[in-house]
Amino acid sequence: MKVSVVSPVYMAERVLSLLVHRIQDSMETVAEDYEIILVEDGSPDNSWSIVEGIASANKEVVGIKLSRNFGQHYAITAGLQQARGDWIIVMDCDLQDQPEEIPVLFKKAMEGYDIVLARRKARKDNFLKKQFSICFYRLLSFFTDTKQDRSVANFGVYHKKVIRAVLDMGDIIRVFPIMVQWVGYKKTTVDVNHAKREAGKSSYTFQKLFRLAVNIFLTFSNKPLILTVRFGLFISLVSFLVGIFYLVKYLTGSIVVLGYTSLILSIWFLAGIIIFSIGILGLYVGKVFDTTKKRPFFIIDKIVK
Repeated sequence: MKVSVVSPVYMAERVLSLLVHRIQDSMETVAEDYEIILVEDGSPDNSWSIVEGIASANKEVVGIKLSRNFGQHYAITAGLQQARGDWIIVMDCDLQDQPEEIPVLFKKAMEGYDIVLARRKARKDNFLKKQFSICFYRLLSFFTDTKQDRSVANFGVYHKKVIRAVLDMGDIIRVFPIMVQWVGYKKTTVDVNHAKREAGKSSYTFQKLFRLAVNIFLTFSNKPLILTVRFGLFISLVSFLVGIFYLVKYLTGSIVVLGYTSLILSIWFLAGIIIFSIGILGLYVGKVFDTTKKRPFFIIDKIVK
């Protein structure tokens, strides 16, 4: 039985050696035949040089360099395509996902599960990131009509058939945890300890997180369109009732001069709704346009074994 460990690498030059060392120690109790795939995602620091050095010195380590920064989930996809294991472990490189939890997750998988997800008991993130995460996952659950757990991310153990199904998905927006949930299979969770970052800070700025959230909502749900239609119907119903109200007042002689203010406010309000609705439709058309380009999800520059 072969096991693959896939980790996307970005701004991690100070922790890579420790990451590989701790993974190797943890794998001693899991499998003799294993590989560690480090996918360098166009990091501006010295991460690739360190990955090259580690891969040259360790036969278990495979280094993959992408041609530019494509994003965390695209880097994960690149690593999954190269993985040859019967079981695949996905984890972040910042050591907040602790390698010492791998044997615990793997033991649970041996009980007959295809997916074992690490559930972080206490997230070691700052206050703003925690609050954004709470709002994001509530909205994601609402828009996708699924139950999303914000304490679960990429870290987990996955059978190769699960990974094969994820890779077969042609979605241009790649979000690994959501895709794993969509493919199904027998899954469970295990509580794990979530550590503080060993070095540096998260590369996810508010702007990047917001863009990711919008892409997820547009790619994995058509609910914004449905809500727009419902809101349009609601506005139409209200307008119809208001129209009847003023018609009755006009016929009874209660209205002598029509209100200028109400007319202007109505025009601006309805114009805003129309522009907003067209904007949502345009975003979906834009995603369709991106899909028709059929560009690769990522480009691999180098592979070092």
